[in-house]
Amino acid sequence: MTHPPAHTPTLTAVGVTGLPEVSAGDDIAALLQPSLATVAWPDGSQGIRDGDIIVVTSKVISKAEGRDVPAEHREQAIADETQEVIAVKHTPRGTTYIVRNTHGVVLAAAGIDASNAPDGRVLLLPADPDASARALRSDLSSAESVRIAVLITDTLGRPWREGLTDAVIGAAGLNPLDDLRGVTDANGVPMEVTVRAIADEVAAAADLVKGKAEGVPVAVVRGLASFVTDDDGPGAQALVRDPEHDLFTLGTAEARALGRDTGQREAVGLRRTVRQFTDEHVPVEVIDHAVAEALTAPAPHHTRPWRFVHLHDHGVRTRVLDAMRAAWISDLRELDGFDDAAIEQRVARGDVLRRAPEVVFAFVDVADAHDYPDDRRRAGERDLFLAAGAAGVQNFMITLAVDGVGSAWISSTMFCPDTVRESLDLPETWVPLGAIAIGYPAQQPQSRAAMTDLSAYLHRR
Repeated sequence: MTHPPAHTPTLTAVGVTGLPEVSAGDDIAALLQPSLATVAWPDGSQGIRDGDIIVVTSKVISKAEGRDVPAEHREQAIADETQEVIAVKHTPRGTTYIVRNTHGVVLAAAGIDASNAPDGRVLLLPADPDASARALRSDLSSAESVRIAVLITDTLGRPWREGLTDAVIGAAGLNPLDDLRGVTDANGVPMEVTVRAIADEVAAAADLVKGKAEGVPVAVVRGLASFVTDDDGPGAQALVRDPEHDLFTLGTAEARALGRDTGQREAVGLRRTVRQFTDEHVPVEVIDHAVAEALTAPAPHHTRPWRFVHLHDHGVRTRVLDAMRAAWISDLRELDGFDDAAIEQRVARGDVLRRAPEVVFAFVDVADAHDYPDDRRRAGERDLFLAAGAAGVQNFMITLAVDGVGSAWISSTMFCPDTVRESLDLPETWVPLGAIAIGYPAQQPQSRAAMTDLSAYLHRR
C-alpha cells in the first residue's frame, strides 16, 4: 500500500513587475516596496510574508551602486576584477576569459557585461554582494515587518554543460547549503556526500519567472521558509569552494598547456591520424601557434624554407580541391586504366580534406638550395630541403596534437604539384609536402605507446 505524504511540498515563484529603471544612488528597497506590496499569488493574496525569499538580479544592485565603467575600459576592468585566470577560450567572436573574481566566483569575464547597461558602458558586479544582500534585507524587513531572505544572482555557465543558469553571488537570511550527510535515505542508507546548494536552486527557479528581455529583474519565491534564518547567515561565500579542494583547477586548454610544459617526452605519442572531426571551430591562433613551432625545426644553410597555406576560405579550398581531383582522375583513367567505379573509390579518400574544419597545405621552398653543377649533388640538396620540410610538418602536427587538435596528413598535393601551384598562384620553387586536415577529434585517439623492441629499426655498427 502506498501512503501519501503528510503534506505536499509546494514551491511558488512570482516575477515582480513595475520596477522603474535604476540609476546610481537609488534606494533599491524604496523602489521595490510598491511592487512587492502588489505581488499577486495564485491563492489570491498579495504582498510578501514571513519566509519569502526575494531574488534580485545583480545588475539592479550594480546600477544603484554606480558599478559601471566606459565600454572601452572593459578589458582593464576585467583585469582589475580578476583574482585568477582559470581558462581562455578563443571563438570567432573574440577571446573569452573564465576567471575567479575577487569574491572567489568562477565566471566569464569577471561578470562584466554590456547587456542592460547604460549606453557606451559596461556593468561590473556589486563590490560586495553579501554586504549588498544584507543591507537590502535589513531595509525590506524593517519596512515590511517580515522575516525574509534576499539573494543576489548572476548568470553563470557550467563546466561540461550547455546553457546558462542563475546562481547566487550574494545572500542574506538563508542557509545557502543543506548538508544531508549522515541522514539516511528512503532505504535507510546514510548519505555520505550530499550537500544541496539550496541558494543556487532557488536562484535557478526564480530565473524562470525573471528575464533580461522581459525587464523583470526581481522574483519572490515562497515555500522554503524552513531555510530562512533569523540572522543574515554565512552569505554566498559559503558556496565558494576552496581552490585547494577543487578537482578541476584549470581549464582544458590550460591543463593541456601544463602538460606540454611538463610532459614533452609524451608529445610525439599524442600525434595520431584523425579523420573524423567535430564541427567545433579551430581558432586561427591555434594554427598560428603550430606554424610557429614548425619553424623551429632544423633546416639547411640557416634557412627557413617552410611555407604553409591555410585554406581558411571554403570557396578557395573547394576550388583547389576540385582542380586536384580532376588531375587525380585524369591520372587514374589515362595512366592506370581504372574504370569509373575504381576511380570514385580512390578519389573518395581525399574527402577528408572537404569535411575537415580547417585545411593547411605544407610546402618547402627550395629557392635557397645550392645549385650544384652535377645531378648527384643537386639531388642530395633537394632531398636535404625535403627532409627539413618533413621535420617542420611533424613539428606542426605534434603541436596541434598537444593542443588537443587532431590532424591527418594527406599526400595528394605531392602528386599534382603543378596543379596546386597554379591553383594558388605560388612560385615554382614551392614544393608541396602534402595537405593537412585539421579539427577537434570526434573521438579522442589513444596515444601511441613507444616501441620497446627496436631491433628491426635501429642498427649499430
